[in-house]
Amino acid sequence: MRYRLTFVAGLVLGYVLGTRAGRERYEQLKKSARQVTQNPAVRNTAETAVQQGREIAGKALHTVSDKVGDRMPDSVAARVRSLRERNTDGDGRDDWGSSTS
Repeated sequence: MRYRLTFVAGLVLGYVLGTRAGRERYEQLKKSARQVTQNPAVRNTAETAVQQGREIAGKALHTVSDKVGDRMPDSVAARVRSLRERNTDGDGRDDWGSSTS
């Protein structure tokens, strides 16, 4: 019984000290991440990367559509057409709420 009590006391002490240190470190990391994301250079680079990714994805979509379009089942082709129409007729936002323009 004495060993169990010692073990439980050790667990409690480790948990309390670990969570305190863990929370402080978490807050430090959160503050650092916020500072990095608010940096204008980081934001510009991220926006440029997103824009280039969309351009490349668009080119890939057209290339794949041209090569595979006639071999796709009609149900898939209809779904792709409806997605294209929705994106061109919509407000310029994708399914995740980010701007595609």
